[in-house]
Amino acid sequence: MRALRVESLSDDLSGVILAQLPVPERRPGEVLVRMRAASLNFPDLLMTQGKYQFKPEVPFTSGLEMAGEVVEADADSGFAVGDSVMGGAKTGGFAEYIALPASVLKPVPGAFDFRQAASFGAAYHTAYVALVEIGKVEAGQAVLIHGASGGVGLAACNLAKALGARVFATSGVESKLARIEAAVAPDAVFLAAGRFREDVQRVTDGTLCDIVFDPVGGHVFDESTRCVAFGGQLQVIGFTSGRIAEIATNIPLIKGFSVVGVRAGEYARRFPERGEAVSAAIRELAEQRKIAPVIDRVLPLDEWREGFDAMAGRDLVGKVVLEP
Repeated sequence: MRALRVESLSDDLSGVILAQLPVPERRPGEVLVRMRAASLNFPDLLMTQGKYQFKPEVPFTSGLEMAGEVVEADADSGFAVGDSVMGGAKTGGFAEYIALPASVLKPVPGAFDFRQAASFGAAYHTAYVALVEIGKVEAGQAVLIHGASGGVGLAACNLAKALGARVFATSGVESKLARIEAAVAPDAVFLAAGRFREDVQRVTDGTLCDIVFDPVGGHVFDESTRCVAFGGQLQVIGFTSGRIAEIATNIPLIKGFSVVGVRAGEYARRFPERGEAVSAAIRELAEQRKIAPVIDRVLPLDEWREGFDAMAGRDLVGKVVLEP
């Protein structure tokens, strides 16, 4: 089978190759899946550079999440040959076949095709844990979502709108603003540059935001400390800007807001019953067609470089999907 292998760590993808590997042998409790679509996530790029918090030993097959058809499964696994499933792990998704524990797989929602299913789980799980489990978002609240052109940011916009919140979306690239507006119809969209708190004050009539969802960090985090309402939350989702911001503790004290980190995968591992509840909730919203991932482009697996380069160059509004 073909698989996208990280043979060595590098800043320019020079250590990544498309290789021929044996089809994995399924162990008891695992399901062998023929990949039909796999989506690119920012951690996939970071892992090729050794810059993600999880650092798999090289060589490894890249790819966090995928969707496909069951090829082999135990009789008591809950899956049968030919079933359409979605899921993934920290690695292994960018390959024509993958063997995964049955526990990490879910049936593809009836409203989705393989491309949507492969783009759904990680982004919406993160958005739901942040906004609902931790943020306790309510209808009518003001939610500021940074990095709204990325898969996670778009998922957060889509979910917050579905839950009745007022959504204000930002991007660091002005040319993306109209595309974000067309994709998820936020209540307002503006550039996350300079003193964007003035934009926040304008669109909220000075009341600021109950939740700030920040996967960007750097200057965006710094300025966001001026955009949170008293009693609100500034959520740390990631650091796509490359700079991990710092904050003087007198700022949240005086302004009366909390800074909270969101690790959706770890949340599910520590609280498995809540993880299952999150999966069920986003699945129900998908079945009701209230949420659906935005896909920027679909590429064959042998054109993986275009997708990784587009992510590295911030040239995306939505997910990159790779197909075998």
